[in-house]
Amino acid sequence: MTDSAPHRWGPPIHPECFEHGAVDEQLTMLVWRFPEPPLVISSAPLGGGIGLRHWVINAQVPTSYSRRDPETHLAELAFEHGLTGPGVGMLTAVDLRTVWRDEDDGAQVDVSVGITRPTWAAAPDDPLDPPAPGPGTINIVGIVPERLSRAAMVNAVMTVTEAKAQALWDAGVPATGTASDAVCIACPDEGIAHSFGGPRSPWGARLARAVYRAVVAGCRDGGAR
Repeated sequence: MTDSAPHRWGPPIHPECFEHGAVDEQLTMLVWRFPEPPLVISSAPLGGGIGLRHWVINAQVPTSYSRRDPETHLAELAFEHGLTGPGVGMLTAVDLRTVWRDEDDGAQVDVSVGITRPTWAAAPDDPLDPPAPGPGTINIVGIVPERLSRAAMVNAVMTVTEAKAQALWDAGVPATGTASDAVCIACPDEGIAHSFGGPRSPWGARLARAVYRAVVAGCRDGGAR
């Protein structure tokens, strides 16, 4: 299910942690910088879709956050921290000094876990009970050191999401996620590409196991409820 002699990145990529916003807010932000612009697939408000990205940020916002232009806000934060070129930006109300990292044979994930507002993906609309505001976001940044085809990247997003739902169930959270979850997966943009990212493919399986363990750990440690 894989091609031979793929290009492979070196050591794991660890995010840097910064503070931002007003001094009394004590908001945190994680920044991943890559040795070379990777190919990224993401559902984030800034830099979503598929393409080359230079960096990824996961920024904490207050629980009262009400801006309707999150992509502009994230671009401002990137500029303030000297980040250039296209990147990915996601938001959460979780304190990012506590993030769950896991690795599985070269695949690495960093997951911020907020489960204040869990929901079922196929829940019916209820106009008499609209979603309540508040924190509740699971953001996943996954990195694989070898190239995936674009189809495999889409498949990997499915696999990671399935692993998140499995973890929530096993952790006793009656939900498939929250309404504001985001995911980002990055890989090198050179070398022979792996054609599959499903749960039984090498990199899909590794990402899934890492995400599962990280989400379970985050839920059992409180999960920013």
